[in-house]
Amino acid sequence: MIYQLHELNRQLLAPFTELAQANAKIFGTDGTWLSSLPGATRLAAGNELLHRIGKDYEKPPFAIHQVVKDGHDVPVVEKVALDRPFCRLLRFKRYTDDAENILGMKDQPTVLVVAPLSGHHATLLRDTVRTLLPDHKVYITDWVDARMVPKEAGAFTLDDYVAYIQDFIRHIGAERLHVMSVCQPTVPVLAAVSLMAARGEDLPRSMVMMGGPIDTRNSPTAVNNLASTRPLWWFEQNVIHTVPPNYPGRGRRVYPGFLQHTGFVAMNPERHFMSHWDFYQDLVKGDLEDAASHRRFYDEYNAVLDMPAEYYLDTIRVVFQEHLLPRGAWDVAGERVDPAAITGCALMTIEGELDDISGLGQTRAAHDLCTGVADADREHFTVEGAGHYGIFSGRRWRTQVYPKVRDFIAGHDVAQPRKPAARRTARGQSAKR
Repeated sequence: MIYQLHELNRQLLAPFTELAQANAKIFGTDGTWLSSLPGATRLAAGNELLHRIGKDYEKPPFAIHQVVKDGHDVPVVEKVALDRPFCRLLRFKRYTDDAENILGMKDQPTVLVVAPLSGHHATLLRDTVRTLLPDHKVYITDWVDARMVPKEAGAFTLDDYVAYIQDFIRHIGAERLHVMSVCQPTVPVLAAVSLMAARGEDLPRSMVMMGGPIDTRNSPTAVNNLASTRPLWWFEQNVIHTVPPNYPGRGRRVYPGFLQHTGFVAMNPERHFMSHWDFYQDLVKGDLEDAASHRRFYDEYNAVLDMPAEYYLDTIRVVFQEHLLPRGAWDVAGERVDPAAITGCALMTIEGELDDISGLGQTRAAHDLCTGVADADREHFTVEGAGHYGIFSGRRWRTQVYPKVRDFIAGHDVAQPRKPAARRTARGQSAKR
């Protein structure tokens, strides 16, 4: 019922938000007589703010059309490499062949960026992808808004997520592949690679895990506490709703994006209030650069997707409540997940010192689980002064994190023998398998 009420409210407000947009243009367009009226600037600013608060935010485009390599502009085309009901595997294909030959781009390693399915679209990692592209062939998981997936496509669980990652790895080919998981997907990615290792399948050359909840018993955050202090039935009764009939996924049970967005804002309401107030003041003062920066940020931040209910509830139970992965008690489709089975695949973990979503030590815990990875093939980096988003987007990502990621991938891009190697015990000391 909440979803239906939200849709009704959205439709009722739509004419007013559109009128606000029109008023913002009428009073804010230079050269018109209305823009010269007293108070016109404030009227335009107030109406644009009202429009942006009430409007719908669609998924923004990646809009990566070219990258610069050694001073050369290299065109980029976004292509669908694999299309599944709940996810599209995208490749950012760099052109032309002549440019790639001249710049040595044909012989670069491949990176699969596994984006989180946790509210925002994969475009949140636009800066991650753009930074990787000059030195790597890049793929990304582009998760589909569950309200757009017909109910006939069936359910999507955490086990299905793991299976998708395995299929993507096989489709791309593991020979020179490096998998980078950001936030939530560190858990299913580690499970996917662990199961492939146990079956004797070819593994990626390395895994780069960034700010993820491998073991949320370490430095629990407010997000962790919320998930662990309420029973599973509470989430099912309070945040799971049915998609209304005006969407292709009508009848599907989801965790709606608008509820997730409310939770995001509730974590720091003062900051968002001040950000919108500053935006209004920037418009009044004519500070168009800062106003444009605000628009870019909230165009991305306010664009959210619905998550499949089965997947969301699985994640709450497996990751945050029962801690099945670090306890060695997680079964995926009847197979036990054993990260110790991973050999010949390097491991890098990255954490933000000030991360308030995945606390310090939660991602680093992967090293204690992956005991089959040799000491020489593992690395950890804590980014001083960085919050959650700073480790994969923005200045710190580009200047501090990426150089280490690039060098780590380059150092492990040559095929390594897949045999038992010196490993670590749970206490971090070297041992023999």
